[in-house]
Amino acid sequence: MHDTTALLIELGAIILALGLLGRLAGRIGFSPIPLYLLAGLAFGHGGLLPMNASEEFIATGAEIGVILLLLLLGLEYSASELVTNLKTQYPSGIVDFVLNALPGAVAALLLGWGAVAAVALAGVTWISSSGVIAKVLGDLGRLGNRETPVILGVLVIEDLAMAVYLPLLTALLAGLSLAGGSLTLLISLGTVGIVLYVALRHGRLISRAVSSDNPEMLLLVVLGLTLFVAGIAQELQVSAAVGAFLVGIALSGEVAEGAHNLLAPLRDLFAAVFFVFFGLSTDPAAIPPVLLPALILAFVTALTKIATGWYAARRAGIGPRGRLRAGGALVARGEFSIVIAGLAVGVEPRIGPLATAYVLILVIVGPLTARYTEPIGRRLLRQPSPGKQSPPAPDSARAAATTG
Repeated sequence: MHDTTALLIELGAIILALGLLGRLAGRIGFSPIPLYLLAGLAFGHGGLLPMNASEEFIATGAEIGVILLLLLLGLEYSASELVTNLKTQYPSGIVDFVLNALPGAVAALLLGWGAVAAVALAGVTWISSSGVIAKVLGDLGRLGNRETPVILGVLVIEDLAMAVYLPLLTALLAGLSLAGGSLTLLISLGTVGIVLYVALRHGRLISRAVSSDNPEMLLLVVLGLTLFVAGIAQELQVSAAVGAFLVGIALSGEVAEGAHNLLAPLRDLFAAVFFVFFGLSTDPAAIPPVLLPALILAFVTALTKIATGWYAARRAGIGPRGRLRAGGALVARGEFSIVIAGLAVGVEPRIGPLATAYVLILVIVGPLTARYTEPIGRRLLRQPSPGKQSPPAPDSARAAATTG
């Protein structure tokens, strides 16, 4: 069969399968990410039917998927929102990092994978899935809840921290010296600082320069600019994903909204390709040996995320029920855990299977903890449910009870 013909057939089959799996996930109320990963496992190396003709194309599409994920994430936030969240939520961000990165680092060291793998696995267990969590909050009708801004604040801190973490990880994976790694980190911090400054002071000018009434022109300019900046960032060892994130931050207002609407379908397509590619590059036979560590790590870090949400919500003056809801909502891991693992597999191949199993577990468990952590916690704490009658309380006590 001609190479081009085989490529078209394989790509068509993969995209069709992704569409069907996405519809199935929507019907059962779960994120499609685990189904995409399973599809990659089924048709990758060691799977049922290896996809040889389209592998190189899918690898390129996977890189574009990561870039678009970070671009659209950046478009969600303005520079002023990021600065405000950084000022008000940084204590919660520190607690989030310590509680959730430490288990991954310790696990890698106990498994004998070395210091660089420990930094990578710390990132895998640290970062929650913004996409999955946003969808779950919408499905549960909690977007207007008091604890939701707290949840989003923690996610914003994590996303902003990626601009520092990814270049550092990239430098470590490249085997750069301490001086080289420090220089890369300084370049990244300087770039982030400059972009935030320019976006705060001159964001309207940038948006005006990119703006176009023609959707086609807007799409081409934003996408071209993003890929160009991502490529330059990668050449500077900063990370293409961070470059794309910064482009998103620099755009605001109607331009950001228009670009988001135009690029969202492309993001969904290439992000799905990315998850499939990660599954394709993982041998299914490598998962059973790491399944027990993945289960233990998932259990521990589910508890630490619940503790993170409890702490962050308590700082905001939210009651016990809201604290439990915030903690349960933060449990899901997803796209960024896979991105980090994908970067690290060249140094420690076993990170890939472990991260795949870990994300599969928590992307399924996450929506369940978001829904059931509060009622289970309420029973353990012996909090009366909102529907039950409570004995009359003084005004001060009644006011405190409504903060949850």
